[in-house]
Amino acid sequence: MPFSRLTAALLTLLIVSAAAAEGDSLSRTFTPPAEFAGDLGEFRSPLLFNDGSEVRSAADWAKRREEIRTTWHGLMGAWPPLITEPAVEILESVKQENFTRHQVRFLWTPTQLTTGYLFIPDKATEGPLPAVLTVYYEPETAAGMGKELRDFAYQLARRGFVTLSLGTKEATEAKEYSLYWPSLEHATVEPLSMLAYAAANAWHVLASRPEVDPARIGVTGHSFGGKWAMFASCLYDKFACAAWSDPGIVFDTRPSVNYWEPWYLGYYPKPWSARGVPSAENPARGLYPELLKQGRDLHELHALMAPRPFFVSGGSEDPPYRWKALNHSIAVNRLLGQENRAAMHNRPGHAPTPESNEMIYEFFERVLRP
Repeated sequence: MPFSRLTAALLTLLIVSAAAAEGDSLSRTFTPPAEFAGDLGEFRSPLLFNDGSEVRSAADWAKRREEIRTTWHGLMGAWPPLITEPAVEILESVKQENFTRHQVRFLWTPTQLTTGYLFIPDKATEGPLPAVLTVYYEPETAAGMGKELRDFAYQLARRGFVTLSLGTKEATEAKEYSLYWPSLEHATVEPLSMLAYAAANAWHVLASRPEVDPARIGVTGHSFGGKWAMFASCLYDKFACAAWSDPGIVFDTRPSVNYWEPWYLGYYPKPWSARGVPSAENPARGLYPELLKQGRDLHELHALMAPRPFFVSGGSEDPPYRWKALNHSIAVNRLLGQENRAAMHNRPGHAPTPESNEMIYEFFERVLRP
């Protein structure tokens, strides 16, 4: 498999994680409720090749995995070359609590600069630390300067992680939300895939820091950021793990599971139609209806995480029945001889809660700390 050093390190960490305090709250999230155990729903198995033949071995899965990646990239559009040697400018540094917050600027596409917040814990002098990329509508919220209970970068920095908070601030203010390559008028990559590309470049920003262990970098986000983190981790193997907070992990017609929007997987040039669930009067356009026609769904992308672990912090958009999709990732991991790689915790509402956030932080503690 690609990135064999990373994979080996992760498997070692995960064996330790799986053996941790049986019966604690986090350990239980790796097991579906009895009513959904083994229920694969109506999703097409990722363990079937496009021609219908079955995946029967790890070697088969390596081929099938590449088939899934190639198919989705072919549908969504090819990424520009990755920026693997980033030039990062520090604009301001502020000492806070047990870390320093740096405002940084760098290219996250070949032509577009972004500004975010890089948190370096004081104990970074003790050796390379795990790191987490956080993504949202703008970088201030996760950095602790916005709505409460979405301050993932700040809270993880307090816990000793290097963190980088990014967001599409200017695009959000313009109600365009996403990234469009090479231009808003003529995008050749679906915007949600382009966000994943930008996150992959941000991985290199973190990995280039002397304070960071490149084998221990995760990614997380809530809602819009959850979609972004999901696509980033599934499409870019170097992310060691991921936590997705209530993004809508599969296609649905719930208003907030809105992958049909032009800033996600339904791109078409402006003018854009009114927001809302597709209807006869306001049909979905672009790639999204083609994905539905082909019978594709996001569980195929989840499977690309194997054997890397991921955690779904589910709320109103990802209730317990989403295990029907996650069971397909469990099946892939079992084929590879692995357990405890897909987890879900549920809350009633969409907004994060203190409990749901603590579960996210505990997940990163378990997986990314040796």
